[in-house]
Amino acid sequence: MRERKKRETRLALSHATIRLTIERGWDNVSVEEIAAEVNVSERTFRNYFASKAEAVVATHVERGRRTAEALRARPETEPLWEAIVGAVLGQFDAPVANDRARERYSAGLQKLLAEPAIQHEVFRAHAMAQDELATAIAERTGTATTDLYPQIVASVVSAGLGTALTRWTTNPVGSIVPLLQEVFDQIRAGLPEPR
Repeated sequence: MRERKKRETRLALSHATIRLTIERGWDNVSVEEIAAEVNVSERTFRNYFASKAEAVVATHVERGRRTAEALRARPETEPLWEAIVGAVLGQFDAPVANDRARERYSAGLQKLLAEPAIQHEVFRAHAMAQDELATAIAERTGTATTDLYPQIVASVVSAGLGTALTRWTTNPVGSIVPLLQEVFDQIRAGLPEPR
């Protein structure tokens, strides 16, 4: 229960950081304002994050954790790639309000992700999420996390997810789920050459 509350607070701070910096601009939002938005102290913010940039990418880290948890919860008899795709897609089912809001959010997110401080944190968050997934894949396949197989699979999943997110962010029409499905269909097919 305590751990769940910590995760919820961490995620609320991350969402507030993203929303406020998209609305006002990176340099126009203080840690104090972010903390106030979530009804916590600035000290509480600092207990969770060393910087605003770290807070921005915490959502990605959390998605990585949830994906790994979802993979562990899938039926053991389900084929690996089917389980992985189901675990990933399950993180993107929540609908976004409308296309116009999605476009504004996407444009703001693109600008936010261009901040040098955030780019460094995105790299770290990506590596953490990939490690979480590699551990879950190793558990599922009965291999060690140090084996190449779970690391390669996690890397491929991360690359596919990153490609879909980048593509969708540049043209955020509709849900990202069909695009993710297309990416993973191509990966599962062994990336055959285009016809």
